[in-house]
Amino acid sequence: MIDRNIIGMAFPPFAITAEAGQLRFFAKAIGETDPVYFDESAARDAGHPTLPLPPTFLFSLELARPPSNWREEAGIELARVLHGEQSFTYRRMAHAGDTLHFDSRVTDVYEKKGGALEFVVMETRVTNQRSEHVADIRKVLVHRNG
Repeated sequence: MIDRNIIGMAFPPFAITAEAGQLRFFAKAIGETDPVYFDESAARDAGHPTLPLPPTFLFSLELARPPSNWREEAGIELARVLHGEQSFTYRRMAHAGDTLHFDSRVTDVYEKKGGALEFVVMETRVTNQRSEHVADIRKVLVHRNG
């Protein structure tokens, strides 16, 4: 059983800079073909100061969060976890060279199927180096109980 006391738990905020090489690699990996994600001249011609972040790239940046043992402390066994859901609400564009700040917390824990499945909802607010609201990320982890 997942400890419900983790609801409201905030993770230490962290910041990471979006690097142009990473953006190009990610865009290629997701099959993006728009040149604004690869060519800085094309990005500027489209009105961007430099390469924009490809869709869902924030998920990759969030994976750089420093490790923590919060899951174990909450009773979550990593071998029983599935990635259940991910959503992004974009507020403004982010670009190569931006330093993005991630502030995350657990907002809910609930169960289904008589406790066979437990769900952990996490929400992250992303801001840039100017404290401008870039995006909100919501993800749901599914924990299969034995």
